[in-house]
Amino acid sequence: MIINCDKLLKEHKTIKTKKAAKRVKFIGIFNKDVYNITAPFLNNGRIVIAGRVESKMGRDSMVLFFEKYKDAWCHVVESPIMELEDPFFTKIGDELVIGGVEVFNSINNPYNLIWRTIMYKGRDIFHLKLFFVGPDGMKDLRIAELKDGSIGVLTRPQGAKGGKGKIGFTKIRRLNDLSMGVIEDAPILNDFLHDDEWGGINSIYPIDENNIGLLGHIAKMDEDGMKHYYSMTFVLDMNSMRYKDVKIIATREDFLPGPSKDGSLYDVVFSGGLEFKDKKAVLYAGISDIEAQTLEIDNPFYEYMRKKGEVS
Repeated sequence: MIINCDKLLKEHKTIKTKKAAKRVKFIGIFNKDVYNITAPFLNNGRIVIAGRVESKMGRDSMVLFFEKYKDAWCHVVESPIMELEDPFFTKIGDELVIGGVEVFNSINNPYNLIWRTIMYKGRDIFHLKLFFVGPDGMKDLRIAELKDGSIGVLTRPQGAKGGKGKIGFTKIRRLNDLSMGVIEDAPILNDFLHDDEWGGINSIYPIDENNIGLLGHIAKMDEDGMKHYYSMTFVLDMNSMRYKDVKIIATREDFLPGPSKDGSLYDVVFSGGLEFKDKKAVLYAGISDIEAQTLEIDNPFYEYMRKKGEVS
């Protein structure tokens, strides 16, 4: 059965669980907006997050790093400023990988914008070096070290192969094997999304040698041109390419009301990452392309983690 927004939304609304949403506060950004944040991660003994930072009326995106300070997150002024959108992180061996979306003007037509996912690596956020540039036109390219030591690669082709945006998966043995060919040849979940909708993966959570938990989004546009993005999770069997337990875990109405970048973007939840707390999890998300919030939810992978002894 093809997964679609309406079906998942109907199921989500039947689940009556208490959700606790909170706004994320930032210090040192000079009246700019911070949204599409990552979950917290450890950097040289300091807990940090990365976030997309923009002027309130512009699209001058950059990625900054923030450290927890009391009830807010303070800009780490000595950290790099990256001209990217929508940051993500992962660990491959001992190295930290930071990535995001680079947007640039087409050489053939300077009025056309092109985007691609690029990745940096290093021992910490202060020693990052560019190591991979993804295909033009592809957002939501993600990698993660798997339980068997190989590396999982999640792709999001569009056009002839992916329509409005479908999800692909493949594995490589080591980071140096990541290439354009690997990405372009990755098999896609053909029956996963309706052709009028799109989706992508934002974070990967290895469960065991066969399964990975995936946090992403499923989205559509209505007749009025309004975008609808929902936070979604599912489990993928990497051997059979079969997916299970697909669910929407958060919609815009689950969060605190507030402004939006413009009217067409109010109903947008951008899944940044999950922080696990036994049976619960905290979702870090960008809201309405203008702010960041967290939401405590049921751990969507709890039963799988419990079977592996990773939670009690």
